[in-house]
Amino acid sequence: MTEDHQTPDPGGVPPSASTVEMNELLLPQHANALHTAFGGVIMSWIDICAAMAAQRHARAVVVTASMDSISFLAPINVGDVVNLQAMVNYVGRTSMEVGVRVEKEDPLVGERIHSASAYLTFVALGKDGNPTTVRPLVLETPQEKLRYEEAKARRKVRLELAQARRELQAKHVGGA
Repeated sequence: MTEDHQTPDPGGVPPSASTVEMNELLLPQHANALHTAFGGVIMSWIDICAAMAAQRHARAVVVTASMDSISFLAPINVGDVVNLQAMVNYVGRTSMEVGVRVEKEDPLVGERIHSASAYLTFVALGKDGNPTTVRPLVLETPQEKLRYEEAKARRKVRLELAQARRELQAKHVGGA
């Protein structure tokens, strides 16, 4: 069976069904000496938001397998509202890629600025604690199809990097 799990299966659900929007207020305890967000705080919020989207899709407990990519695009200041939006982009047999967009909002003006983006992989777990099959993804819009194909390309790169890492470890440390 292929890991690719995008199908018109009636048991599948569209990415929109997994959408999560989460808002936080950036307070001084979330900031560095420049009064902008600590990257680790934003990463934590991204992980939480993405996990909720993955769990919503899988209807199972999920664990973070990786955070492949995170791009910080604009600083978030103390007092800004942090808006996080997450959605499942790709579904394999037991894993899912979730994309998260982070925007900062000046609450006094209402202006939003794209501040960060991230891609995370989650694995769904069954009651026995082992990976379990997740529902397929039903793609409905051109944007969902594009995000799916982009996620598939990122997955291919992840798998190639993992294979290269195994080969290098075997060569240099005997597989340890």
